[in-house]
Amino acid sequence: MSQLLEAGQEVDRIEAGASQPRVPRTLVDRANDAADRALDALFGKQFDDGHWCAELEGDSILSSEYLLAEFALGHDRPEALGDEHEARRERYEGLADQLRLSQRDDGSWGQYPGSEPDVSATVKAYLSLKLMGDGRDEPHMKRARDVTLELGGAELINTFSTFYLACLGQVSWDACPAIPPEIALLPRWFPFHLDKVASWTRTLIVPLAICSALRPVRRLPSHLGAGELFRDQAARHRLKAARRAPETGTWAWTFVQIDALLKVYQKLGVMPTRDAGLRACAEWIETRSDPATSDGLGAIFPPLIYIQVAYQAMGHGREHWLRRQCERELARWVVEDTDHTRIQPCFSPVWDTGIALYAVTEADGRARLDERVARCCDWLREREVRLVADWAHNLRKQDRDVAMGPGGTSAAWAFEYLNEWSPDCDDTAMVAKALRRAGDRDGESFNRDASERAVDWLLRMQNDDGGWAAFDRTKHRGWMEAVPFADHNAMQDPSCADITGRTVEALITCGVARSHPAIRRAVDYIRLEQKDFGGWFGRWGVNYLYGTWQAMGGLSAADEDAEAPFIRKAVDWLKSAQDESGGFGENANSYLEGTSGERWIGRGAPTASQTAWAVMALMFAVGADDESVERGIAWLCDTQLDRDHDASYPEHPIAEPAGSWVEREFTGTGFPRVFYMRYHLYRHYFPLMALARYRRLRRSSPQ
Repeated sequence: MSQLLEAGQEVDRIEAGASQPRVPRTLVDRANDAADRALDALFGKQFDDGHWCAELEGDSILSSEYLLAEFALGHDRPEALGDEHEARRERYEGLADQLRLSQRDDGSWGQYPGSEPDVSATVKAYLSLKLMGDGRDEPHMKRARDVTLELGGAELINTFSTFYLACLGQVSWDACPAIPPEIALLPRWFPFHLDKVASWTRTLIVPLAICSALRPVRRLPSHLGAGELFRDQAARHRLKAARRAPETGTWAWTFVQIDALLKVYQKLGVMPTRDAGLRACAEWIETRSDPATSDGLGAIFPPLIYIQVAYQAMGHGREHWLRRQCERELARWVVEDTDHTRIQPCFSPVWDTGIALYAVTEADGRARLDERVARCCDWLREREVRLVADWAHNLRKQDRDVAMGPGGTSAAWAFEYLNEWSPDCDDTAMVAKALRRAGDRDGESFNRDASERAVDWLLRMQNDDGGWAAFDRTKHRGWMEAVPFADHNAMQDPSCADITGRTVEALITCGVARSHPAIRRAVDYIRLEQKDFGGWFGRWGVNYLYGTWQAMGGLSAADEDAEAPFIRKAVDWLKSAQDESGGFGENANSYLEGTSGERWIGRGAPTASQTAWAVMALMFAVGADDESVERGIAWLCDTQLDRDHDASYPEHPIAEPAGSWVEREFTGTGFPRVFYMRYHLYRHYFPLMALARYRRLRRSSPQ
């Protein structure tokens, strides 16, 4: 346990034989105590083997998509599951309960607390509940139907949702973009190649390519369909991108024409390479699903759903090893609560553990002597990714030759327990700087060596623009955003300021010189990405508060002048965003385009994680004595739980120990404007990090 701050403290003085007035506790005292309680609470969440992993909560679409896929696969039939049917049926009922509990008063479902109604989420939830037996005339179903029609009808759902409806015969497969399995045969020089789309997208479009070719459909009885949700019955069977009538000659128009041609060729049977394409897709999937290297393709929810649909369409039964793997991994993500069941999009152990370790090292300068920290470091090092996988294909030639040749020493980390095909820069940077901060015991260099291997990998992954992306070394290809499938807002994985800022901080923490060319290019990139109002966009956290914290962390590590006008602009914006209470919050509505999003920039209900981000960003530039910093620290102290807390879903679905915070809002970003998450440890380790940094800076500042 870290020792209480001595310098600058005011303490109660009770002299023997005399009654003395009680001296008020200073903010430093309160922050000290709050940090110690938070550290205890965080260690209370640690697993015996040294790692952390808490729930990663998504929105209602995970429950509805799981249910829709299960019905598409016929798993609702007793004969399909045999002895497993009863237990699976209980899971379905629990997921349906979650959908009913999360429905809003207006009848809709949304992407996060406080979001606008989402037509895709609402349509999928409605159809799921109908399949589970809820009558269309029940009050909650009528409200859902009415709001769907008010929002424009089910014909406006996003493309990814259309695939679920096609599998259940609710729309024609012609309404889905054609994804020919021949994409797996394309050479790398071709404009479109799997290596050129985002890592998460390729794990999804390859199984969808099989589905697109084979067009599996389970026909539902008419009374179980969703026809009543469509305002335009003809539109439901046409490609959404084509209905928008894109301007002739644009990329969007070009892809609509290509899509139409592909569908004509498929109907005519003019697909001489179709079988080869299907085999190539299956080989691609199975290689990256090897249980020795992966907890399923991508170790994330969407591909594990559609692999089952694809492989059933190819004639493989549930006994096929890949289908069993998908079922097994999805089952691991199920969370059973007292009144409902929900499902996570994946696990986040490396991410949680890396951040938790960093927070612990900030809170306790003697962390390297703690056995709990030693176990954590061991656990992280055991999960180094050494496999030379798809990420290597986009490296510069000289780096690719080294990485793929004998004796390569670089290593990285992935987000999940086992996902060696998809290490990412964000996790690698986080783990590297945490291990370096944790240090090694006398006579050892395990953590230092691991961090140096990570530095080697990160330097190779820098993009030409000076920034870092999440999973690949990439370049911007704007035309890809016009692909009909691209409305899931995730075709590309571009450089972003938040990952770049964290990577710069990690590299310098691990010994890279501030004058290194990679650091200078990254600083230039961060400066160019600053918005006119002073903040930075947050790609992986909500939103400008997150991006600004990460960007300023990198700039501070690079020793940029805190008095520089562009940094003062960032400080001024952060201070303007502070709530009257002293906290900071930003609703994910800030990701919306135009004025709808602009009015939410830096605005929202204060949260523990976002307050911590903003306070740490300010401390990078103005230190710990600034009034805004102190108000933010006071807010964290005031809102910390002084006793165990519990509440019912959906207000707060898990119990929290004393020393933590309550945070209902979703502050994690999956895909802007599409999918958001609530990391259940964000309200633990980020406030601890901020409080501990505050007391460290106060300890070192003149009194």
